[in-house]
Amino acid sequence: MCGIVGIAGAHPVAERLLTGLKRLEYRGYDSAGVATLAEGRIDRRRASGKLSALAARVAETPLSGTTGIGHTRWATHGAPTELNAHPHATERVAVVHNGIIENYRTLLADLAGDGYLPASQTDSEVVALLVTRAMDLGLSAEEAVESTLGKLKGAYALVFLFEAQDKLLIAARHGSPLAIGHGDGEMFVGSDALALSPFTERVTYLEDGDWAVLGPEGARLHAKSGPVTRPLHQIVSTQTTADKGPFRHFMLKEIHEQPEGLSRVIGTILDRPSMSLLPPPALPFRFSDLKQVSIVGCGTAYLAGATAKYWFERFARLPVQVEIASEMRYREPPLDPGELALFISQSGETADTLAALRYCRAADQHVIAVVNVPQSSIAREADVALPLMCGPEIGVASTKAFTAQLTVLLGLALQAARDRGTIEQERLDSLLEALCRLPAAISATLELDDELKGVSRVLARARNVLFLGRGLHYPIALEGALKLKEISYIHAEGYAAGELKHGPIALVEEAVPVVVLAPSDELSEKTFSNMQEVAARGAPVILVTDEAGRSAGTALGAHILTLPTTDPALSPIISAVAVQLLAYHTATQLGADVDQPRNLAKSVTVE
Repeated sequence: MCGIVGIAGAHPVAERLLTGLKRLEYRGYDSAGVATLAEGRIDRRRASGKLSALAARVAETPLSGTTGIGHTRWATHGAPTELNAHPHATERVAVVHNGIIENYRTLLADLAGDGYLPASQTDSEVVALLVTRAMDLGLSAEEAVESTLGKLKGAYALVFLFEAQDKLLIAARHGSPLAIGHGDGEMFVGSDALALSPFTERVTYLEDGDWAVLGPEGARLHAKSGPVTRPLHQIVSTQTTADKGPFRHFMLKEIHEQPEGLSRVIGTILDRPSMSLLPPPALPFRFSDLKQVSIVGCGTAYLAGATAKYWFERFARLPVQVEIASEMRYREPPLDPGELALFISQSGETADTLAALRYCRAADQHVIAVVNVPQSSIAREADVALPLMCGPEIGVASTKAFTAQLTVLLGLALQAARDRGTIEQERLDSLLEALCRLPAAISATLELDDELKGVSRVLARARNVLFLGRGLHYPIALEGALKLKEISYIHAEGYAAGELKHGPIALVEEAVPVVVLAPSDELSEKTFSNMQEVAARGAPVILVTDEAGRSAGTALGAHILTLPTTDPALSPIISAVAVQLLAYHTATQLGADVDQPRNLAKSVTVE
């Protein structure tokens, strides 16, 4: 959620801190700040709103210094004001914090007894006050941080800057991700590698419980047990991929990147010359031995899992339980040892998903991760990580990561079906052929952009929208509604079409558009019947179908979007692109900030 950048070096850092923070804007934030050490004293600038406001503040009153920290804040405790913006500072220390300090009220009460009072409404400031008190009692910077960490409950990524201690930063991680970057005569720290990629390609990822002392000469890492070493990773700079290019928004760019991205993913699933499944990665189990699969995710990732449930159960005859991570971790469901738990996360740092993974690991489950960041926490803690290979996704509302997740999951379901002997070779061959043609079908869907833009005007005039789908298109109806509400702020709900008469039809009226997802399959005729029920009550109908389904919408005067024809099993992936564009154009017509929607964050690293 929040973003952190720190630099300990020999060159001026203020502008570079802003550059690093710019790379983290995609996470979502509502205030920002930087602090540097200038002539031995902590100097800082903070601003509410966008980074441009902070940059203007720094331009008006420049910051000197070669060591500094920066932060973009997504408000949890306290309003998104300048007073609550990070870094929080005393005369002795400045700190930036991602996460939540759960026991901050108790700690503040203790500090107040010694006269240490907060200036903000945040939970984070308690950390600066605790370190200050410890240093006032005679502890060194390192001792004060170590002592403070032992008092904190909750999740945190912390970076400290100290008065009169040039070229020194201390960083600590528990729950929230943090990476150390290695430069030439300087060191960096950031909440993810993307923030560090303008400065270095050599990164060390801190593990939970680690804290590190950084100076230009390097970093000393500590775990709870004492000094520790962590692997050094080479990352590929993403400077070019974090640019919008000719597109108006990152979201639109990422929607248009899907044919190329899916082609890369398909290359890991399918041997195109022989049109056969490639051998899977080395798995610590056999699909034929499994009795059940748990698929876990949050938001769009959860809906990818809900779609995959149909594929695993239909093709592999393998029962699937799809779980919302935040519910699973506290419900504590019974799990049989030796079964498979599959975790989906774009960032690989989603806090609830990571906690659910650890619950399943403790229950002796085999763990597969489907992630977009190969060195993320979820990827590192899984038995096997299946990469999405779609490149950095900057827009907060997931698009290319979602279709990549669907494609990876379909490939895994087909592997399971083949290994369990539950699919005929002829059917498998036809699915692989359709999979091979999928990028071309996505490209053809993108060519419907003008039609989708025209239809979106119907949604832009509405206050409420319903999405209907059956079978494989029920999760896509949920995803379409989620996308629309995320970026346009129009209230939207997705329903299984068969549930229409069990309540939702009470909402149907002339002012409520209904998006019906019904490409031709064995269930589409039933969905068309539900569409007729909606039309009979005067609701505007938008039918997303294929050539074979056009006539059903024509007879009702519906707005029809005709998608490329594909195997019904793959049609949800194509429909997903259509609802992404529908949401995008609706939001832009309303003037919304589609890349950074209000109140949302890209990587949800706290509960």
